[in-house]
Parts: sequence; structure tokens; C-alpha cells
Amino acid sequence: MLRGEAADWSAELGGGVRVALVQAGTFRSDAGALFGPVPRLLWDRLVTAEIDEEWRLTQALNCLMVETPGGRVLVETGIGERVDEKLRTVRRVEGDPVLPALRAAGFDAGSVDLVAVSHLHFDHAGGLLAADGAPAFPRARLVAQAAEWELALGDNPRLTASYDQPELRLVHAWAAADALDGDREVLPGVSVVRTGGHSGGHQAIVVRGRDRTVAFLGDLCMRPWSANPRWVTAFDDFPLTSVEVKARLFARAADEGWTIVLSHEPERPIGRLERDRDRFRYVPTA
Repeated sequence: MLRGEAADWSAELGGGVRVALVQAGTFRSDAGALFGPVPRLLWDRLVTAEIDEEWRLTQALNCLMVETPGGRVLVETGIGERVDEKLRTVRRVEGDPVLPALRAAGFDAGSVDLVAVSHLHFDHAGGLLAADGAPAFPRARLVAQAAEWELALGDNPRLTASYDQPELRLVHAWAAADALDGDREVLPGVSVVRTGGHSGGHQAIVVRGRDRTVAFLGDLCMRPWSANPRWVTAFDDFPLTSVEVKARLFARAADEGWTIVLSHEPERPIGRLERDRDRFRYVPTA
């Protein structure tokens, strides 16, 4: 059994399904980029307490360990251990990366059967390789969308700016066979839902137990203010798709009472979505 008593949060979903949150460090991003086209007048008050002297916000690297009767799934891998010192300094990368963070929480990387990433940006897929370049999760299959691989390894500079292509080529050599095309139940109770929007092959991961559903919506729902479907980031490659799919997916999450895990929220990443007129609001629960 997975233990993880030291995880940042955990929950029993019923029917032998259990999830645990592990934060694999933090980094910082420009506040204006995170709010994209949203006027500063609307968002400035939301981040007054956390914004630094360079107008950056601290972004957690939240990962989710899932245990089901059919196997063990890790959702996301964070930045990992192979970034150079320039990026580490510029992005102010701090804290334990995914492998030591998992060990500290009581999890064994060798027990993971499947790794599901919402997308292949450097801050979500950077931990797929260990420091020596070997697969960080040696027995695991990697679940990502084929469309995401195509864009990540493509030649459009606008779309590839957030991918670490040399690292992803190393991963692609052993992960390509498991690329998906659309929605799929990857293990009993664990499904991926292709969304697009933030990236062309972005996907959500939904975990269903007997009594409760937990959803990791990736960078479509990274911080509390993301609950407004119309608020998109400058990092969204297909913002109109983001708006459309967020409205649809958030409605389902609210109506069905899903527990939501925010991908980059450092303080209160566990909550739910509630309808608020023609939009939604995030209500933290842990």
C-alpha cells in the first residue's frame, strides 16, 4: 500500500481509491503573464500579499499520487532536477523536486505504474527524468496526448517556448508508444479528458472513487482566480478554446461536486467550484 502520511493532503475516495497531494517545490512567474489580458485594476488586489519586488508570484508545483486497485498513478512531475542554474536563478526555483518530495511524503517512485501529465511544459514534465537522465519512474508508462507531443517537438517558436525540447526528445524515445488521442480511462477509476486550450494537447485528469471524485484540471485551473472561465493567461496558446472548455468543464465539476486540485496554488490548493451567476468561484476546503 502507498502510505504518504507526510503528504501535504490526502483523501480516501472509496472503493480502494486514495489520493495524496505532494508539492514538488515552487518557482516564480511574472504576474502580468499569469493574468494575460485581464486588466491589472481587476487582479492587483488579489495578489497584494504575495507579489514580490519584481512583480512575480510564487507558483507551487503540485503533484497528485493516486492509488487504485488497478495500479498507482502520479499526476504531474514538476520542474525536476535537470534545469540549469540560469533558469533556476531566473525562475527562483526552490524546494525539493519531485523525487525527494515523494520520498519525504513516504512514496516510492519505483512503485508508480503510470505517470499522467496535463501537458508537457517544463514545469509539469520536467521531472520525468532523474538527475542522471534515466527515467525517474522506471516501471511507469507515460500518458500524454499525441497532439501535445506533436506541438512540443514542433518548430513553431510561439508554441514551443515553454517546452524543453532536448529533454522531451529523450523522454519521447521511450514514451511515444503510450501517446493518446482523446479521452481515455487509463486505469479503472482514472481518466484523462483532452481539453486543449492552455496547450494544444492539454488534458485534465479525473479520479473517481466510490464516494468522491477528484479532478486535476492542469493549467486551466491553476490558481483560485482561474475559476472565472474568461480569465486566461498569456501562456494559453489557444485562449478561445480555454474559455470555452473551462466553462463546460467547470460546470460539470460544480454540478457533480468534484474536489478540485489547483496545479500551482501554494497555500490552499484543494477546493471545489461553485456557480456564481454566469461564471464560477473557487472555494478552498483544505
